[in-house]
Amino acid sequence: MSDTAEKTEALQHAMVEQLMAVIAAPDDEDVARAADAVVRDLDALLRAEPTPAA
Repeated sequence: MSDTAEKTEALQHAMVEQLMAVIAAPDDEDVARAADAVVRDLDALLRAEPTPAA
C-alpha cells in the first residue's frame, strides 16, 4: 500500500470518528472544528491524487 493510500485510509477513518463525535455533540464548536480539519485534509489529499484513466 502506498504512503498516499495509507494516509487516505487513515483520514477516512478519522473522518468517520469525527462525524460520530459531531453527532454526539452537535453544539460543540471544538468538535466541529476538528471534524472540519479532517474533512479539509482528506479533500486536499484526494484532490492531489491523479485521476484514474477513463
